[in-house]
Amino acid sequence: MILRLKKLTQVCAVLLLLSASSIHQSAIANTNNQRQTLAKQHIIAVNSQSHSVFNPILPKLKQKSRIKILLPKYIPESDGTNPIYAILETSTPKKYDILLGFTPDCNGGTACRLGVVSAEAVTRKTPRLTGKRVVLAKGITGYFVDSRCGANCSDATLTWRQQGVQYSLGLKAGKRESLIKMANSAINP
Repeated sequence: MILRLKKLTQVCAVLLLLSASSIHQSAIANTNNQRQTLAKQHIIAVNSQSHSVFNPILPKLKQKSRIKILLPKYIPESDGTNPIYAILETSTPKKYDILLGFTPDCNGGTACRLGVVSAEAVTRKTPRLTGKRVVLAKGITGYFVDSRCGANCSDATLTWRQQGVQYSLGLKAGKRESLIKMANSAINP
């Protein structure tokens, strides 16, 4: 009887060791998978050529748009004090409009609105650019139009053309220097 109990104890000990070993290996495998996932996420973030605020809308934007997508890395007011949300308003093969707001459900109202990022394929019907000429990255000429303030302030805008696409950035009561920095961060990611 004692001999059987010793053998049973030995068998239980072996089973316990084997199960502990497989738990340890699966824990290592899970840790390795997490490392790989984190590494992939890091690579995506490093390769991303725009501000992280655009990440939630990028898949849909890339799926629909056939024009080159230029999104800024720099966005004024994105220092972390107030969250900024990118809301995809329009996305077609030849055009996109993105609203930048302080709430995820902002629909352009003045209280929640920061600005816009848009692009559209240039056609013969596209109006000529107007505003004060400014030099952007890569020697590109941009056109700045200052905001107007009354009861509310409109957007100051900066528009330029590049490779057959007209890009435009707008910031509510935005400063020329901020828009130039924003545009240059899109042109030179």
